Amino acid sequence: MINEVLEVMQQLARDGMTMIVVTHEMGFARSAANRVVFMADGRIVEEAQPDQFFSNPRSDRAKDFLSKILHH
Repeated sequence: MINEVLEVMQQLARDGMTMIVVTHEMGFARSAANRVVFMADGRIVEEAQPDQFFSNPRSDRAKDFLSKILHH
């Protein structure tokens, strides 16, 4: 069921719908987002375009998180 929901949300994004989505599904975030806001401990740590955030995060906290979540 998760994949079906993510597919619907990706289609809505392609159709131009503005959404604020909170997720730990990083593959989905990478493919559907046009802006990533990374938060930790209730604070914004980093804000970037998805390609920038996923390929070259600026903060140590984001680097640590992505190293544990993404399997390159």
